[in-house]
Amino acid sequence: MDPDRFRAQFPSLADTTHLASCSQGAVSVQVAAALGELAYSLRDQGAPWGPWMAEVERLRTAAAGFLHARPDEIALVPSASHAAFQAVNAVGFDDGGVIVSMAAEFPSVGQVLHAQRPAREQMRWVSQDAMRSLGVIEAYRAQIDSSTRLVSIPFALYTNGSLQPVNEIAKHARAVGARVLVDAYQAVGVVPVDVAHLDCDYLVTGTLKYLLGLPGIAVLFARSGVEDHQPPRMTGWFGRVDPFDFDPALLDVPATARRFESGTPGIPAAYAARAGIEVLSQLDPEAAWAHVARLVAETTERLAAAGETLNGPAPDARPGPQVALADADPVALADFLAARRIVTAPRGSNLRISFHCYNTTDDIDRLCTALAEYRRHA
Repeated sequence: MDPDRFRAQFPSLADTTHLASCSQGAVSVQVAAALGELAYSLRDQGAPWGPWMAEVERLRTAAAGFLHARPDEIALVPSASHAAFQAVNAVGFDDGGVIVSMAAEFPSVGQVLHAQRPAREQMRWVSQDAMRSLGVIEAYRAQIDSSTRLVSIPFALYTNGSLQPVNEIAKHARAVGARVLVDAYQAVGVVPVDVAHLDCDYLVTGTLKYLLGLPGIAVLFARSGVEDHQPPRMTGWFGRVDPFDFDPALLDVPATARRFESGTPGIPAAYAARAGIEVLSQLDPEAAWAHVARLVAETTERLAAAGETLNGPAPDARPGPQVALADADPVALADFLAARRIVTAPRGSNLRISFHCYNTTDDIDRLCTALAEYRRHA
């Protein structure tokens, strides 16, 4: 499906320039229909647990296919924070082992990792200054040694969308026997991600941003054959071999990734997530990413020519699906653009301008015109 036909499935784009997929993707007619299907199931059946569980399994299968994983390697959890907690707690640190993480990690991962280590010296941060001066790979390598037990790597930074050299960093983790956790939330859905070729033990993503669903469900990929050093401590009835056994004293742990699940899944989010992935399945992933990369390159070129300051990738990284525009007051700028129905995503000192396959060069024109107006009156 070409970008124009794909775009037609998102009614809001008729009057809105949506450049905030890094925060929340635009809502398709299919997602709206899926939520209507959920509402009907409640009206028709009252407590439709059978259809709900079938929908959850459809989502598991769809997410696995999208990541080139197996369904039994996919856990459906409430959030990226939950997924990160499960991954870090599967690793043993009793010998004083350390975690190496990037200072630019999204808090959903970074704060969770940091909270699990009672001793400050068990957490090592790869600083942005080090990445700028040494390059990302060397900055990581400087922090990894024989005491490292887990290396956490963002696939794409939430600050500027830049794509990190995951496999090259993972080589240094593997050399000391450390496990690898990847946060791909800012990539999956627009940048092709294939866990069969990505050197990681765990991968976290979620369904609202580029996967075009809603908040309430995240995806944890746990590679088959990677054994837990300890059983999951955050658990619940969906983390059992048979969730409907209803034995409160039974703590059987599935051999599959479902061992990382806990309570009842967010059913509305499951319906929306499955529909969002089905919409994306209409696209050729490589062609869609090439389209987005062209939009990012054009936007970068035009904003730089207009004198804007951009927060680009560090050495060893490459541009991802967004452009980060540095501004003294990104929230005020975002509000100005929103009044003109241009949706962006301010974070920190950046206005994040993110692209999906439904975006076009006309969206860039509208953004640049509005930004020039804002600068004239600033």
